[in-house]
Amino acid sequence: MHILLTGGTGLIGRALCAHWVEQGHRLTVWSREPGKVAGLCGPAVRGIGRLEELADEPLDAVVNLAGAPIADRPWSSRRKAQLWASRIGLTEQLLTWLQGRTQRPAVLLSGSAVGWYGNGGERELPEETPQVTDDFAAQLCGAWEETAQRAEELGIRVVLIRTGLVLSPDGGMLKRLLLPFKLGLGGRLGDGRQWMPWIHIADQIGLIDFLLQQGDARGPYNACAPLPVRNAEFSKALGQALSRPTIFPAPAFVLRAALGEMSELLLGGQRTVPKRLLEAGFSFRFTHLDVALADLLCHQ
Repeated sequence: MHILLTGGTGLIGRALCAHWVEQGHRLTVWSREPGKVAGLCGPAVRGIGRLEELADEPLDAVVNLAGAPIADRPWSSRRKAQLWASRIGLTEQLLTWLQGRTQRPAVLLSGSAVGWYGNGGERELPEETPQVTDDFAAQLCGAWEETAQRAEELGIRVVLIRTGLVLSPDGGMLKRLLLPFKLGLGGRLGDGRQWMPWIHIADQIGLIDFLLQQGDARGPYNACAPLPVRNAEFSKALGQALSRPTIFPAPAFVLRAALGEMSELLLGGQRTVPKRLLEAGFSFRFTHLDVALADLLCHQ
């Protein structure tokens, strides 16, 4: 299978490339820095700087994961514009290019996030739940999904992957938390009651591969483990896995003062459940947080 990836040099993209190269698929990554693709994704992966470089080469699937990191800096007006352009703007470019092709891929797997729901509070959130709040993250994910969905008009099956908090020793949230928690400086965020829909990187890769192969899969899928935890429980579990105390909470007012609007990413949450994945027959390798953390930290 020939698969085109955007966001192929990111945390999930690199792991996908390793998995699919091993399976014998042919991979092309559309990147702003195509010269770095082979080094980051493996020598068998081709990097291109322009979609036109593919010319008329047959394409079986597109996996659209590109997007500037949403939680690495406060949301100034300029940063919001970058987040929007890197997701919606890039997806629009992709659609325009696909529209001009004679041969089109059978499926587009496009990124989204559980932030689509907004701050869900205590309610359980299967995929059919409407948006709960209309904050910036919800607007961003909503526009991203709506843009990708337009590929259906081109005869392309569209799968929307609403990703939770991906746990990996190689990057993302867990890697950022390890140093303060190892130093015994970790603790809950705010009151710690917000839900955290986590997922082990191995299951994230597994479910994307699973959805690629399910010919009847379309629409949104929550990409998170079946058992979300509250932030206080997550902090305690990480401290226990590292044999460290977790007695230094970060008060909500401090986070709001330091991060502004972006603080709601940390103080809000989503009690999402992967209802559609389970109904489709996907089997999670890691359903309990303590087992997932033990596996991830043994790679440190």
